[in-house]
Amino acid sequence: MTDKVIITAALTGVLATRQQSPYIPYTPDEIAAEARRCADAGASIVHIHARQDNGMPAYDVETYGRIDEAVKAQCPDLIINYSTGAIGLEREMRVHHIRALKPDMAALNMGSMNYAIYSRKAKTFYHDHVFANPFKDIQYFLEAMNEAGTRPEMECFDTGHINNARPLIDMGILQPPFQFSLVMGVLGGIPASTKNLLHQVEQLPDNSFWQVIGIGRHQWPLVAAALTLGGNVRVGLEDNLYLPNGDLAKSSAEGVETAVTLANLTGVAVASAAEARQMLQLPQAPVTN
Repeated sequence: MTDKVIITAALTGVLATRQQSPYIPYTPDEIAAEARRCADAGASIVHIHARQDNGMPAYDVETYGRIDEAVKAQCPDLIINYSTGAIGLEREMRVHHIRALKPDMAALNMGSMNYAIYSRKAKTFYHDHVFANPFKDIQYFLEAMNEAGTRPEMECFDTGHINNARPLIDMGILQPPFQFSLVMGVLGGIPASTKNLLHQVEQLPDNSFWQVIGIGRHQWPLVAAALTLGGNVRVGLEDNLYLPNGDLAKSSAEGVETAVTLANLTGVAVASAAEARQMLQLPQAPVTN
């Protein structure tokens, strides 16, 4: 087990709206305020999808730039991780904010998949689409991240996605230490269970850091499992709108607080942002007056 756990807060996502939760932040100032709350609660990393002021997804550099400025003003030491995920968007638009802003980290989706939400009550599928990430695009995004000095955070929705890293390692364009996010519970990907999490962890190459991302109600059992396996965890309104007791979370910070409580109960200390940078071998944040 690692000495300390690194907690990531996923603040916005791209699908959840204020019709589902009135607490989803949309504007740069709202996102920055949410980042501050999560940092105060114990998060070291914030994962961010940009939104337009009306809540629709935003992919332009200008919006990401306003978010970047606002978050750094509120939380200069936080590790910032921006999304590059999108459907039906030209690949340069998926990565141009990484080239421009050079964040600490950026999500790198490691494979294609069916991506859907199924309602057992309605007997129908929602958000039913193909999330396409062929190797030529993965390589393109990775090379852009390398040029920007940005750590690729490899999002793996299934076991095959983990294995997709190996040719990139062999080519020399994916360098250690390797950063993996094991996403579990998305229909089309690997089901969420402790047994499957252990299987995923066993597939990782040497020199890997990993965190678990449990979707929906699967989040909290997987957070507990990751803590006992020596992994890191991601919580927040992008992945799960509810607390373990079924109450609607009023902030991603409430999810962070719950993860901190679980860490305390399992005897695992929580890393500060500076400690997380050191553990992950990322540059320390610039000193501000």
